[in-house]
Amino acid sequence: MSTTADPLAALAALPGVTDSVDAVRDAVDRVYGHRVMRRRSNEVTSEAALRGARGSAALAGADWALEELRRRSDFGSEGEPRTVGAALRLTAEAGQLLSVWRQSPLRVLARLHLVAAGGTEVADTVGRPRLAGEPVEEPLIELALPDADEVAGRLDGLARLLLAGSQAPALVTAAVVHGELLALRPFGSYNGLVARAAERIVLVGSGLDPKSICAAEVGHAELGAAAYAEALKGYVSGTPEGMAAWIAQCGRAVELGARESTAVCEALQRGAA
Repeated sequence: MSTTADPLAALAALPGVTDSVDAVRDAVDRVYGHRVMRRRSNEVTSEAALRGARGSAALAGADWALEELRRRSDFGSEGEPRTVGAALRLTAEAGQLLSVWRQSPLRVLARLHLVAAGGTEVADTVGRPRLAGEPVEEPLIELALPDADEVAGRLDGLARLLLAGSQAPALVTAAVVHGELLALRPFGSYNGLVARAAERIVLVGSGLDPKSICAAEVGHAELGAAAYAEALKGYVSGTPEGMAAWIAQCGRAVELGARESTAVCEALQRGAA
C-alpha cells in the first residue's frame, strides 16, 4: 500500500475510481428515495439480508435458489447446507458489530469467523488467524497463500489503517477490506464469507448504506465467480490498474445490490412481496 498519510485517499484518486464512487452514490440514493422506504424499510432490509446471504454462499460454492433458503430450516449438515447456514449467520451478525468495528476491527473479524464456524471446527483454530502450517479451505480462490507471518503483519497494518481514519469514500475502504481479507485468507475456513461480511459492515457503518439494503454480495454473485476471481487478481497485483479494477468491481456489485432492493421495493408497492 501507499506510504502517504492517507493511502486509501490515494486509491480514490486512481483513474476511474471517482466514476465508480459517483455511480454507487447515485444507485444508493435512488433506492433510498423510493417511496416504499418511507414506510417499509425494515422489510426491505430483511429481504436484502436474505438475498445477500444467498449471494455470498453462492460465491463460496453453495449456489441455492432464494426459495430454497426460505424453505429450509436445517443448515447444520455437511457441505453446502453448512456454507449457506454460515452465510445466513454472518448476515444476521454483521449489523450487531458496527460499534465494535470502529474500536477494534480485528475483534470483529475474529467474531465473524467464530459465527461462521458455528461450533463446527476445532475450538482452538476458530476466531484467530492461522498459524504456520495450518491448512486453509477456501473454495474458488486459487491465489498463492501468504504465510502466517505475513498474514499477521498485514492484518495489523489493515487494522491500524482503519483506526487512523481516511477521507476516502466508503466504497474504496470497503473494497480494500474485502480484497485484503481475500488475499490473506487469515482463517482456516470461511474467509470469503467473512470478507464479504466485513465489506458490508464498512458500507453500513460509513453511512453510505445505513439500513443495509444495498447488498454487494448480490452483485458479486450476479457478476459471477470468474469475474470476481479475476478482479481479485488485480487487487493482489497491487498495480494502479489492478486496484482500480477491483474497486470498480466492488462498486458495480453495490450498484447491482441497490438495483435488487429497488426491485424489492417495487414488488412491495405492487403487493407482490
